[in-house]
Amino acid sequence: MAKAAADDLLLCASSFCFLVLFLLGDLSASVNADDEVAPKPAAIFIFGDSTVDVGTNNLLSASRSRADFSPNGIDFPYSVPTGRFSNGLNSADQIARLFGYQRSPQPFLYSLKHQSTFKTAILQGVNFASAGSGIFKQTGKKFRHVLPLEDQVKQFATVQGNITELIGPGATDLMFSRSLFVISIGSNDLFNLVELFPNISTSGTVEYLDNLKLTYHNHLKDLYRLGARKFGIISVPPIGCCPVARAASNDTSVCVDGLNKLAQAFFQQTQDLLHTLSSELKGMKYSLGNSYEMTMSILEDPLAFGLKDTQSACCGAGPLNGKSRCLFLINPNLCPNRREFLFWDSFHPTEFASELAALSLYGGGTRYVTPINFSQLVAIDV
Repeated sequence: MAKAAADDLLLCASSFCFLVLFLLGDLSASVNADDEVAPKPAAIFIFGDSTVDVGTNNLLSASRSRADFSPNGIDFPYSVPTGRFSNGLNSADQIARLFGYQRSPQPFLYSLKHQSTFKTAILQGVNFASAGSGIFKQTGKKFRHVLPLEDQVKQFATVQGNITELIGPGATDLMFSRSLFVISIGSNDLFNLVELFPNISTSGTVEYLDNLKLTYHNHLKDLYRLGARKFGIISVPPIGCCPVARAASNDTSVCVDGLNKLAQAFFQQTQDLLHTLSSELKGMKYSLGNSYEMTMSILEDPLAFGLKDTQSACCGAGPLNGKSRCLFLINPNLCPNRREFLFWDSFHPTEFASELAALSLYGGGTRYVTPINFSQLVAIDV
């Protein structure tokens, strides 16, 4: 009965908020299907890692963190592997769609290569996200070449300069105040901690997280100085439940508790950070998506979401398909029913799971996104 209702809701685009509220059980949320559709942001600027990378790393020839090969993109139009770590669209695409964009912003490096359309393209927004990257500059070094958040902010400074030349400083400030700045990052920094310091003490972990918080603080403040005002932040999911983490443990049926505790601690620190910054910086507004809670809701009751497998990767090899990459050269296992899987590969969600996350961010209640959701954030005048 619940699944049938959920399927009906999925087919009803005008009731997207009820889809979120029904599936996530947050019936106390203030959004309902009769509310007006949120205004379209002036532009969407996206920063982060592989969860929102739409092809940046394709243009980094030395990078080992790429997805421009099959079976990635198998459900994308014409089954094109675009560089998204997904069978189709990812969260960046889904968020842009919900705000009325026909497609999500192009990667900065792609737009830069097409100078004839560069300045018109950046007025719609830009995607700076780079798979394998992190808040710390050193995160992702094992992939040879990725763009950490610091470099992504520098790229945005270039965009800001070009837009200012095009429309003037006052219009640029107004445009940015009406734009949405989406940031999805942090998982790689936490994996990095565990990989580089497997025997780290509790005090060492606290120090690492404190330094991570401070570095994140500095990057967000830099974006604010460049004109960002509305921050849609997506926190880290329960990374201990990823197929790669389960596959490496002694009991693949349970999540890795240590990794999940890191994700929870990171969320709390991010929440504290955003509260502090928004009280210090005039006009700064934010929405913090709790990916941990969203994912745990699915893991606790997958059938309510129409999912049958929340442990295995759809594409990969080894235990839970979590030991090897989703790469055609190794002839990976590939599930025929992507719609029923939570995970596409050993780390990343399927297109359908990304859609559920985006719907929650856009219109969900305070259990999953605080203090307001993304649609409410965009509607605020600053």
